[in-house]
Amino acid sequence: MIDRKAFRTDFDAMQTALSRRGEGVVDAGSAWSRAKALDVRQRELKGELEVLQSERNRVSKVIGQKKGSGADASEEMALMGEVSRQVKGLDATAKEAETEFSNILLEIPNLPHDSVPDGSDEAANVELRKWGTPREDEVPAHWDIGEALGILDFEAGATLAGSRFSVLRGMGARLERALMQLMLDMHADKHGYEEVWVPAIANRKTMTGTGQLPKFEDDLYKLEGEELFLIPTAEVPVTNLYQDQILDGAALPIKHCAYTPCFRREAGSAGRDVRGMIRQHQFDKVELVQLVQPEHALSALHDLTAHAEAVLQALELPYRVVDLCAGDIGFSAQKTFDLEVWLPSQGIYREISSCSSFGQFQGRRANIRFRGEDGKPVAVATLNGSGLAIGRTLVAVLENGWQADGSVKIPVALQSYLGGREIIANA
Repeated sequence: MIDRKAFRTDFDAMQTALSRRGEGVVDAGSAWSRAKALDVRQRELKGELEVLQSERNRVSKVIGQKKGSGADASEEMALMGEVSRQVKGLDATAKEAETEFSNILLEIPNLPHDSVPDGSDEAANVELRKWGTPREDEVPAHWDIGEALGILDFEAGATLAGSRFSVLRGMGARLERALMQLMLDMHADKHGYEEVWVPAIANRKTMTGTGQLPKFEDDLYKLEGEELFLIPTAEVPVTNLYQDQILDGAALPIKHCAYTPCFRREAGSAGRDVRGMIRQHQFDKVELVQLVQPEHALSALHDLTAHAEAVLQALELPYRVVDLCAGDIGFSAQKTFDLEVWLPSQGIYREISSCSSFGQFQGRRANIRFRGEDGKPVAVATLNGSGLAIGRTLVAVLENGWQADGSVKIPVALQSYLGGREIIANA
């Protein structure tokens, strides 16, 4: 949620920043205008209430004086009743305006940081660096590799649940589990994250706290008859572990890593990546979450991104880091670095992790605060990123490790998690 105080004092500057997001914020622009009108109305109501309250105080004083002298105060008593009725009505109107104002603020995306590149879509994203040497020989797609090895079964996934679901068999299932363990071990043992295990279901308040609701309800799986949702990422429950809390500033930064299954309807992706494991309705992910003091958010983003990069380097997977432009960053994000892994079958880099700083946007929505040096509560800054998306990592391991005889070479860092096995091959 944007800063209410800044909304009132720096309206024009904030509107200019919001416009950097481009055509994708038409709805947000409408919400912005409605919020401005409601803010003006709230101040008018406040002024009217102050006038009425002043009149009520005056009449009350006159009533006291007349009763004290034995004079008739019936006229003032009647006036007092009318003023009190008006105050009550205005107070109810003001509360309704506040509720509507708060709800509209939930529809407005975060403002891009000044350092975010200008641009309306992914074509304007800026490549920052590359790591590793992409293989350029002809490599089959991961679905052909996996099916030939008997470790990926898309037909069974479709039978059990429908399109965009899959079944991992034998070494495929073990590889998924090994990747999860490697990632969690690296982040907990080397990068200083406390591992947590959280529910894969969240309520509406929790989903709203991190920005999935109300905007993205169509992309979520909702439990019928309940205000509960399957989580799209561990960011949701992990960040909200601290909702409605005031933290000790000395306890920051707080760093958590978590494995969860993730669920997304992919409502807006019809026809995209319909084959394979790139875009599925259910997938596994290890998430990194940090809560920090606002002035440390950007430096923490660089650290968090490096932690996700370390997994790719350990797995010997070529990748690049991209600074997303203002028109391509997510709804809640203030600044985002995408990690894109090389997929030789497609001859392109594909996203495997988005690492974002949200500034105080989620802290305000989830009411997560800390006490500064002056003792006053301040909204915390939050960050998160995939460390990594496990299914997409499995895809990259299969394609980058594929050998001409049809087997797949297992990265050295992963071999101990697979009983010392060096390759995946047909029996």
